[in-house]
Amino acid sequence: MNDRPAWFITGTDTEIGKTFVACALLHALRRAGLSAVAMKPVAAGFDEHGINDDVERLLAASSIQPPRALVNPYGFRAAIAPHIAAEEEGRAIELPPIVAAFAQLRALADAVLVEGVGGFCVPLGAHCDTADLAALLKLPLILVVGMRLGCINHALLTQQAIAARGLPLAGWVANRIDPAMSRFSENLAALQARLPAPLLGVVEHGTTPEEAALTLRLPDPALPAITQCGSRPERL
Repeated sequence: MNDRPAWFITGTDTEIGKTFVACALLHALRRAGLSAVAMKPVAAGFDEHGINDDVERLLAASSIQPPRALVNPYGFRAAIAPHIAAEEEGRAIELPPIVAAFAQLRALADAVLVEGVGGFCVPLGAHCDTADLAALLKLPLILVVGMRLGCINHALLTQQAIAARGLPLAGWVANRIDPAMSRFSENLAALQARLPAPLLGVVEHGTTPEEAALTLRLPDPALPAITQCGSRPERL
């Protein structure tokens, strides 16, 4: 059994900062002395050179540079729902290759983050979705809440879907995607009172992943042998 820490990153919606928060958590793990890598099993939206921005950002924030086939087993040209993109390209997203890639990455680094696509229940095919993938990997989840009007409902529904799969919610991050959000503090307090997991931090609008890493705490029990605010050099 592999006891190296790993988490599945999901969000309340698409375009709410999952990749940004994943990069910030990678920097936080590295500051704590761990080698860390992230994977984006399914990504949609590649340019003419075969580049996807999310995949490149995750690689840049990781300690190691594994083959892109491990970091992103399934990539699709069009920036649309992945099951539609797969159908248009005549391909099928299968979960076993993703699980195999994850196992290889877990053998290469102290900690692994798996970033989902869109929200928690995005279809990957006719018979599976991202929730199925998270359940198959058996990973605790970190929920990124895009702080804007409506986020309380989205967050609570996502938490209920996670619980329905029997998966633990390790923590959540409040990402201030709307800096002009009215009653931010009241919304944050409502989420803290209702989500059965710790708030790992608030990401302010306009910060970099490196800056955000300084404000995030890692989920328990992330680092059994070191403190979360330790400054031990990362192991490469």
